[in-house]
Amino acid sequence: MTITDFTDFLASSPSAFHAAAGVATRLQEAGFALDGGVEPGGHVIVDGGAVIAWWIPENPRPRLRIIGSHTDSPGLMVKPDPDVIREGFRQVAVEVYGGPILQTWFDRDLSFAGRVVLDDTTEVIVDTGAIARVPSLAIHLYRGDAPAVERQVHTQPILGVDRPFMDIVAQSAGVEAERILAHELISADTQPAEVLGDVLAAGRLDNLSSVWASLSALLAAKDAARDVLVLAAFNHEEVGSASTTGAGGPLLEWVLHKLASLFDDPSAALADSMLISADAAHSVHPNYPGKHDPTHRPLMNRGPVLKVNANQRYASDAVTQAEWIRACRAVDVPVQPFVGNNDVPCGSTIGPISATRLGIRTVDVGVPLLSMHSARELCGVEDMAWFTRALESFYRADYR
Repeated sequence: MTITDFTDFLASSPSAFHAAAGVATRLQEAGFALDGGVEPGGHVIVDGGAVIAWWIPENPRPRLRIIGSHTDSPGLMVKPDPDVIREGFRQVAVEVYGGPILQTWFDRDLSFAGRVVLDDTTEVIVDTGAIARVPSLAIHLYRGDAPAVERQVHTQPILGVDRPFMDIVAQSAGVEAERILAHELISADTQPAEVLGDVLAAGRLDNLSSVWASLSALLAAKDAARDVLVLAAFNHEEVGSASTTGAGGPLLEWVLHKLASLFDDPSAALADSMLISADAAHSVHPNYPGKHDPTHRPLMNRGPVLKVNANQRYASDAVTQAEWIRACRAVDVPVQPFVGNNDVPCGSTIGPISATRLGIRTVDVGVPLLSMHSARELCGVEDMAWFTRALESFYRADYR
């Protein structure tokens, strides 16, 4: 698949719910059944903002090859009672979701996307289109450094139309506002993704870069698979994964035990399985080089990153690192190891959470980004191609 296909996927995925539904739709178009079956062929299930798919070949080996990622990104989540009027301006009451770089959400044309639940329990995925903006304070009104952003006061967007917010949402959903009982809606920057030569500028690269790459790899590898292939894209990673549709929940465990039961010795099949935790990584920042380890310095367009952390912030160990390197070497994909600077805090992923819950060997990998958690991030175009090829190699396991 091409970078244009990736930018199309980004455009159609302004929220976790859109991303999960989009993955399922693409898989259904490729012949996957929307069910929880265990017959040979493809199956996919969607639960809110999470999606899990699996491919069962004829006479599979007793082994599962799993790629996990997440569909959510940091942003501004709409509160249950969204309407605020302040100084004559109609505003949207929002709560900060995850750890966004808040300044990057200012002065952007925002939509709100996600799901609404109706009075008959129907769920409708909705995207309002550009309707709001968080305006900066004019530089003439302060002296010196810009004032600190107060989350409760300064992040509330102003609406561009003088209408109740839920009326706008209802119109976008094609229903009457009175029918909407609850909602989960998050801000999305409406500026389209843009290829800037060899790099891609876009929102939600963390972590739709991994969702799209794993989806592309699954579609490319399925017909040559000898093992059972699994794709798991979770919600709520940005807030700790502790939810029914997060990596700390039961979804993947339920699916894996169902699939392992296909074999005479389910425990042995799980013990011989492996999980790739695919999540965006950090490129060395040329303006802040001291924030990175002096001997492990991954760069954009130099290959996917292999993440290692002695304190188990990443789940990679020597065995799983070697497996990833073998998968990459089999298709001539370069590997860049990442280790954090000892004096700089290290993030984490679904890797340690999934490995601990499932007891399955895990490796943490991803494409290097700049501006991670910004409303608009940067990744390498070549890295996306390499990453997809490496994930496909892992699924195919021709190197084994």
